[in-house]
Amino acid sequence: MLYHCCVFFLGMGLLTLASCAGSVDPADVADAEAARLQAMADSIAALPRAQVQIETRYGSMTIELFNETPLHRDNFVEKVKTGFYDSLLVHRVQPNFMAQGGDPDSKGEVPPDQFLGTKQLTYTIPAEIQSGFILRHGAVCGFHNNHPEKASHGSQFMLIHGQPLRTYQVKQVGLDKNRVYTPEELATYEQYGGLPQHDGKYTVFGQVIEGDKILDQIVYAPTLRSTNPSLPDRPIEDIRLQMTLLRDVPGAL
Repeated sequence: MLYHCCVFFLGMGLLTLASCAGSVDPADVADAEAARLQAMADSIAALPRAQVQIETRYGSMTIELFNETPLHRDNFVEKVKTGFYDSLLVHRVQPNFMAQGGDPDSKGEVPPDQFLGTKQLTYTIPAEIQSGFILRHGAVCGFHNNHPEKASHGSQFMLIHGQPLRTYQVKQVGLDKNRVYTPEELATYEQYGGLPQHDGKYTVFGQVIEGDKILDQIVYAPTLRSTNPSLPDRPIEDIRLQMTLLRDVPGAL
């Protein structure tokens, strides 16, 4: 009898140990998944970024495209390769906001009273909005006109223009948007400027890395609207684009 009791309790003990050994703490699972995702993000961020040169009447800019937004990156690169953007206009400029281009209707002669930027392609690009990319000065963003899912236009893009902001100003925007900005983001807005009030609204998929002065000249170009408030925010003198792919996407043949 004693033998059977000992065997019984020993068996129960082994089952308990096995059960304990086989159990997994949900917190450990969450930590492991977070570490896996962070490692994946770090590996993506470490890859070389595609680069595009944008030629304008004022000179050239170089932009870098983020691997973390592959849908926007690949769409933009494909259009550069096919010459889609060549000879299109920068059709809208507003200092301390942005320069906008990429409307296929801007190829060729455009009447002064024609508003561009309203035509949609046959597709949009799903939003790839990431909290790590802010609308700092020089950011390359997808454009949309209040799309309910924030999907970007298939070809139009914006180059963000902004003046340096005080930290308290950005923090106030964060309070209004229920967003906490990191010390690095606050420092970026203070040094370079941008549009924190629009963070989270547009997909940021690249950054101007050379030619900031050219962007300044573009956005401050005199516009048709400056001569007549009923006309578009389009530069009086055409600013046409010419793009060259300097570095392809990682792994491209």
